[in-house]
Amino acid sequence: MTRALTTVPVLTAGAAVEVAAGLARSFARDAADRDARRVLPVAELDELSASGLLAITVPVPYGGAGLPVETVTEVVRLLATGDPNIAQIPHSHYAYIGQLRRNGTDAQRRQLFGEVLAGRRFGNAQSEAGTKHVRDIRTTLTALGDDRWRLDGRKFYATGALLAHRIPVLAHLGPDGPLHVAWVDRHADGVEVIDDWDGLGQRTTASGSVVLRGVDVPDSLITPYAVTFDGPQTYGAFAQVLHAAIDAGIARAALTEAAAFVRERSRPYPDAGVDRAADDPLVVHAFGELELAVRAGEALLAEAARAIDRADAALTADPARTGTGLSADATRTDAAALTGAASLAVAAARAATSRAAVDAGSRLFEVAGTRSAAAGLGLDRHWRNARTHTLHDPTTWKIQHLGRWAVDGTPPPNHGQA
Repeated sequence: MTRALTTVPVLTAGAAVEVAAGLARSFARDAADRDARRVLPVAELDELSASGLLAITVPVPYGGAGLPVETVTEVVRLLATGDPNIAQIPHSHYAYIGQLRRNGTDAQRRQLFGEVLAGRRFGNAQSEAGTKHVRDIRTTLTALGDDRWRLDGRKFYATGALLAHRIPVLAHLGPDGPLHVAWVDRHADGVEVIDDWDGLGQRTTASGSVVLRGVDVPDSLITPYAVTFDGPQTYGAFAQVLHAAIDAGIARAALTEAAAFVRERSRPYPDAGVDRAADDPLVVHAFGELELAVRAGEALLAEAARAIDRADAALTADPARTGTGLSADATRTDAAALTGAASLAVAAARAATSRAAVDAGSRLFEVAGTRSAAAGLGLDRHWRNARTHTLHDPTTWKIQHLGRWAVDGTPPPNHGQA
């Protein structure tokens, strides 16, 4: 297989982490201002694309780095320490690259992976308002003949779609057919992306609505989706671990900024009998509790990512990591056990990082004092970002899955949110 021509760097694992850390420092400088004025990170996202970080999951035979989940997770966590809005925008980009790797044809992979290696971004259009639940999809692909389809529907909370080059759209093939992904051009006729996201947090994720009116889609840009869950899979765990990485980054950023504020700007409480607020034993103890929670979340996050990599090794049909069959030395039982273990590890990471992010975002005011509540500082954005992002999936259901496993050995559900 020939190597695709690239216009973005193909990064090693070490280089990817180093680049992510550098970008995080850069993105952090104006994060509070972008949040306050709701300025979308257009230039920052272009910088992220040019860095090569959005191509790190493209498989090696198609010209990419094919980096492990452990590295991708750390990259997203680092980006989230700088600006979790920017870290969330490529979440679906990474997820749908995984979808293409699993279910795309060779020709589809060549075309779409080639776009990623040229610096193009994927958005998403999957969730819908007014349906029974998050997995109830009404958007439909209707056959037109001559291997073409008409796509109609309306999506909301389509993170990244506004600034994407291509939007993977989740739709039924026919009125009652299985779910597929239509890979539509962001500026195709009939595609309208509306900048109508007005959340209290994660305000600059470009998470607007997508309206699809008679969009013409060829067979060559439609891939199966429902088949992803016919057997053991890590698609859901991968998407969830990236959400946990964003929460872990928010938690770490909140704690870091609170510590800097206490060292540099807080006054000690008189009863403490100290010259610096940072020497107040009650403040130090509170920071210790927060550090413990954040470290626990980070540790569980790293282990969850490694668990997905172990499961992927059992699911890999060939060294290209482009299939979903079993490897030569794995049985279906082995794969099911490993993917189940990965989902449980991710559930623990999501629960821990969610709590750590919300707690750190709130308690930073407790440790930093009255001055930290000044609106111009923007410290409240950490809690708002955490509170908003952690609503993606109920933490209580993650704990339910863990509890059912602990009590009866019941494996977690096999779907895109676990």
